Amino acid sequence: MQRICFTLQVRKELLEEYKRRHEAVWPEMLDALRSSEWRNYSLFLREDGLLIGYVETPDFEGALAGMAAKEINHKWQEWMKDFFESDSGLAADEQMRPIPEVFHLD
Repeated sequence: MQRICFTLQVRKELLEEYKRRHEAVWPEMLDALRSSEWRNYSLFLREDGLLIGYVETPDFEGALAGMAAKEINHKWQEWMKDFFESDSGLAADEQMRPIPEVFHLD
């Protein structure tokens, strides 16, 4: 099982709305994440907009590809695109770059 951590930057002026939208993630989106092998997925949001994501999955690239193939993911990414600071024009899920793990207790 791979343990993946990544960061993104949420626009400070949109923090409260970002949190509100994650209080009720669409059931179809939750099903898509589960069926694409996203396990123990968590998001943490700092007051300056730093978003830290953590997920466990057998294959991160496969998990990303699994979501990329789902129409519900395209709808979600479109709905959320304006929340992120980025000059790349990429959707948030296309910007996820794993941060190398340097220690794990177990």
